[in-house]
Amino acid sequence: MKERWAWLGWFALGAAVMTAVLLGAYQLPAVRERLEWRLDAAAGIVAGWLHPGETLPTPAHAAALPSLPTLLPAAKPTSGPTPLPSPTPLPLPDTVGLPAPAWEKQSWNNCGPATLALALRYYGWQGDQDGISDLLKPDPGDKNVNIEELVYYVRTRAGWLNAEYRVGAELDTLKRFLAAGYPVVIEKSLELPPNEGGGGWAAHYVLLTGYDDGRQEFVTQDTYHGPDLPVAYADLEARWHAFNHVYLVVFPVERAGEIAALMGDEADEEINRERALERSRAEVAAGPEDAFAWFNLGTNLTHFERYGEAAQAYDAALGLGLPWRFTRYQFGPYIAYFNQGRFEDVVDLATSTLYRTSKSEEARLWRGWARYRLGDLRGALDDFQAALEVNPNYLDARYALDYVRGG
Repeated sequence: MKERWAWLGWFALGAAVMTAVLLGAYQLPAVRERLEWRLDAAAGIVAGWLHPGETLPTPAHAAALPSLPTLLPAAKPTSGPTPLPSPTPLPLPDTVGLPAPAWEKQSWNNCGPATLALALRYYGWQGDQDGISDLLKPDPGDKNVNIEELVYYVRTRAGWLNAEYRVGAELDTLKRFLAAGYPVVIEKSLELPPNEGGGGWAAHYVLLTGYDDGRQEFVTQDTYHGPDLPVAYADLEARWHAFNHVYLVVFPVERAGEIAALMGDEADEEINRERALERSRAEVAAGPEDAFAWFNLGTNLTHFERYGEAAQAYDAALGLGLPWRFTRYQFGPYIAYFNQGRFEDVVDLATSTLYRTSKSEEARLWRGWARYRLGDLRGALDDFQAALEVNPNYLDARYALDYVRGG
C-alpha cells in the first residue's frame, strides 16, 4: 500500500512538473505562434459539438416575416441641399493591372490587418500586419476587425495616407478605382476547411489590384490563399453581397479631391447610405428569401436610426437563416433590438455568438448593456470587463464599464 501511495505521489509530482514545463514553453513566442491557432481551431470544433447548428437562432420575440409593403415605405429624403449631378464617368478600359504590393501570408485570424498592410504597402509604407493588429486586435483570438477600425488605423497611424469606405457599391465602382490607379479592399465570404474552427462560412478581406472584362475576373491579393489570384465577377459579387457591398480605398492625403471625384455625389456619406438603402430594398423585393438582402436592409435602416423597421428586417434575416459566424462580424441586430427594448433578444443572440466565438468584444459589449437594462449589474460588469480583456483599446467597453460603475 505504501508503495502504491509513493508511486501516486511521484506520478502527481511528475505531472505537475510536466504541466509547468509545458506552460512555460507555451509562453515562448515561437512555441505560442505554432500552437495557439491549433488550440483555437480545436476549441472551435469542440464548441461546434457542444452547440451544434449551422445557423444563428431566430430571436424569441421576432415578428413573423413582414410583408414588403409594410416594411418598405418610401425612403425618407436626406436633409440638406440637393447634391450637384455627378459628371458622366469616362469609359472604363477592358483590362487593368496594378503593381501588386509585396505579399505576406496572414497570421491567425488576421486577414484584416494583413490585407490593410498590403494596401498601405502599395504606397511605400514599410510596416507589416503585426503592427496593425497590435493596435486593433491585441489578442490573436479576436476573430474580427471592423472596416471602421481599418480606417481608424490609416488615419491615426499611417502618416501621409488616408482611407474612406462606402457601402452599396457596384462592380463598376471597384473597376473605376482600379482604372484610376487605386487598389481596393473589400470584405466578402469564404468557406473554411473543417479543421479550421469547424469549417464553413466565414468573412474575409481581400485586396483587388486588377480586372479583366474578357475573362470576367478580378485579380485579388489574398492573404489566406495567395497573391495574384483570379476571382470571377459572379463569385465575387455573390460573396460580397453578405457585407452590404462594402469597399475601402487607401490614398495619399493630397489626392482626396480625386477620390471624391471618383465617388461622385456618394462622397457624401449620407447620400451613399440612401443609395445603399434603396439597393437593399430592391434586392429584398426581388428576392424575399434572401437572408443577406434582409440583413443589409436592416443595416442600412439602422444607420438612419429607423430601429423598428431595422429590427423587423433582422428578424426576417435570422428567420431565413444566417451562418453561425455572422454576428461575429456584423452587429446591427444588437443595436436595433436594444433600441427597441428587446433586451432578452440581445442577450440570447450575443450568447449564441459567444458559445463559439468567446472573444467577440462586440457581443460582450452589447450583452453587457442588455444585462444592465435588465437589472443584471454583475453580469453587465463581467461582460464589459471581458470585452476589455480581449481588446484593452476598445473605448466603447471602457466607457460602458465607467458608466455602470459610476451609476
